[in-house]
Amino acid sequence: MNLKEYIDHHSLKDQKSVDPVIIAEAGVNHEGSMAIAKRMIEEASEGGAQAIKFQTYKAEKLASKDSPFYWDIQKEPTRSQYELFKKYDKFWKKEYEELKMYCDKLDIEFLSTPFDSESAEFLNDLMNVYKISSSDLNNIPFIQQILSYGKPVLLSTGASFLWEIQRTVQMIETSGVNYCLMHCILNYPTETSNANLNMIKTLKKSFPNAILGYSDHTLPEYVNVITSAYILGARIIEKHFTHDKTLPGNDHYHAMDKDDLKRIVRQLEMTKKILGSDERIPLPSEAISRKNARRSLVAARNIKEGQVIKEEDLTWKRPAFGIPPDQFDLVIGKIARINIAEDTLIQWNMIS
Repeated sequence: MNLKEYIDHHSLKDQKSVDPVIIAEAGVNHEGSMAIAKRMIEEASEGGAQAIKFQTYKAEKLASKDSPFYWDIQKEPTRSQYELFKKYDKFWKKEYEELKMYCDKLDIEFLSTPFDSESAEFLNDLMNVYKISSSDLNNIPFIQQILSYGKPVLLSTGASFLWEIQRTVQMIETSGVNYCLMHCILNYPTETSNANLNMIKTLKKSFPNAILGYSDHTLPEYVNVITSAYILGARIIEKHFTHDKTLPGNDHYHAMDKDDLKRIVRQLEMTKKILGSDERIPLPSEAISRKNARRSLVAARNIKEGQVIKEEDLTWKRPAFGIPPDQFDLVIGKIARINIAEDTLIQWNMIS
């Protein structure tokens, strides 16, 4: 099931038992190398991600030349967004077509976040789902363009007020496409104390028609942040991905690598098993306990044949092989058809 089918199928249905989808956010961590980009596709597939997502932009279309930094300059000393983006904007239409073909070969879904009208246009032929960055949540004309393609959208909600999300969601719902709202904190990295996962509950309450997701920027060792997001309702999990966490730069050190991804997949699988079903019924494994740990009505003393059964003639004890205690009132006033010895579990064929 691709992401479009996943969102379309689950957007209006019960989502509690839905398998999580993991998107490896490669961004531009390939740094302009096709060989590294393909290696990242291979490792994301091997690690268990269902999709890998790149970012498509040209620096001059994304940031003005005096745009200031908003990242940790001890990790990435570049102080201009334009200069940083210029380092990594080498791929364009031809390169993404090649990466799409390679993803298809390895059976992992290709995605890339567009950051301008031209990239949004040519990516339409390569993707079934669009990702809208938190930074574009209020970019109304750009969102309108993306919605015009009629495909489901993943909308990140970092650094936004609820009313801004509501405005954009109204546009999305008016367009008729299904969508996923991705809780996100726009810090690189995000301190665990700032993860604010309870915002997922707010999104769930405010947007009941949306499937929910989580775009995670915490350090990869904090797997419990992702599993907690899943417990709270996030079903599409996106996390930055790299082939080498030791590389310098803004994105590598707080991204997950293949081994982190495998660990996250295992933990999510275990969390889903632990959560189980939300239907309140006895499990098959509880059948023996239900029979042996529940109680039956029991003769508190000898009851003679023909005797009218009174309250004082009965008590209740384990196991549940006889008449259950919730039938107590129906047994009172019945007549014993046989002699019933003290401590005998009462059966319906003993009374009339």
